Amino acid sequence: MAQNSINRYHFLVDWGGTRVGFAEVSGLNIEIEVVAVRDGSSAVDSGAKIPGIRKFSNIILKRGIMKGDNEFFNWINTKSNGDIQPRDVVINLLDETHAPIFTWKLKNAFPIKYIGPVLVADDSQIALETLELTHEGLTVISQNN
Repeated sequence: MAQNSINRYHFLVDWGGTRVGFAEVSGLNIEIEVVAVRDGSSAVDSGAKIPGIRKFSNIILKRGIMKGDNEFFNWINTKSNGDIQPRDVVINLLDETHAPIFTWKLKNAFPIKYIGPVLVADDSQIALETLELTHEGLTVISQNN
C-alpha cells in the first residue's frame, strides 16, 4: 500500500442529528455542465464548448437502524409541516487518531428521499435505512497536518 494512502472507512457525518456514524456516504460529486455555442454566421456546423453551471450530485447517507431512533424519518417529515429545515452538513474523513484529514461541507442540505430497509428473513445483514439529500453547494477542504 502506498505510504500516503488514506483509508476510506473511518468517517463522521455532522448532519444535525444525534448519531454521526454511518455505514456509507456517496454522491460527493461536482460536475460542470457543458454549453455548446455556435455563431449563427459560422459555416461550421458544430459549436464551441464553454463551461456552464456547476451541478452537485445528491448525497446518499446509509446507516444501521437502531431502536428508538427516528431522526431520518422525522427530518424528511418536517415537509409535512411546511418547513423542510435545510441544514449545513459536514462529512469528515478521519485518520487513525480520529482527527479530520479531509472535509466535505454541504450548504443548505435537505432530505428528498427516505428509503427503509430491505427485510429478508434468512439474511444476517444489518437493516439499513437510507436518506437522500439535495444541497446548494459542496466545499472540499484537505487538512494540512
